[in-house]
Amino acid sequence: MPVAVYGDYGFALLLIPTAAADYLEYERFQMMDALAPLIDAGKVKVFSIDSINNESWMNQNMDPWHKSVRHQQWNDYVFNELIPFIKNSTSPETPIITCGASFGAPHSMNLFLKRPDLINGVIAMSGVYDLTEYTKGHYDDNVYFNSPMHYMPNLTDHSILENIRRGKIHILTGSGDYEDPSSSGRFAKILYDKNIWYDLQIWGREWMHDWGTWRTMLPSVIAGI
Repeated sequence: MPVAVYGDYGFALLLIPTAAADYLEYERFQMMDALAPLIDAGKVKVFSIDSINNESWMNQNMDPWHKSVRHQQWNDYVFNELIPFIKNSTSPETPIITCGASFGAPHSMNLFLKRPDLINGVIAMSGVYDLTEYTKGHYDDNVYFNSPMHYMPNLTDHSILENIRRGKIHILTGSGDYEDPSSSGRFAKILYDKNIWYDLQIWGREWMHDWGTWRTMLPSVIAGI
């Protein structure tokens, strides 16, 4: 799968597209322009990849079980191929933070929570962390284990939880049109109950579910990391 890379130094930011988009989506919507001062300053090196949603949850012609399998295959690609590529392109010690907006937010959150030994944090914007919002009633083990709202309350493995607690979790949402701040609040409560640190930011009603919001949110978080 193609990967777009921006910058030379800094922590690695792994961008997950919003819905059915590709690895150049963030560039097309001027996110890279918004991040340019931070990239040029050596604060962050950005890696942007393809979504799998057209071959899974947003493909209306696929059997639901095959959608869930395809989702898991995409996870395996990230963990087994993409993360080693990022490490080889930076260094073994370089922190990796996943990031996504809209449908990219639950994907980015899920990747971090599943492998906090490989990924060091997440910036999730305008997300819904219940995968069943996208599965049209289908529910199986692959849905459960990729839906943070479902598996996190039941996670008891001490080593995994400790790795998650060492990470940095940033959850941001607006309160304007098409945003769902209550979803972010519900998921933050699950983290709180697990004694997991998080940064929850609920912005005002002028911030809607759109690129203008995310182009403002993401640089503000990165500048503080």
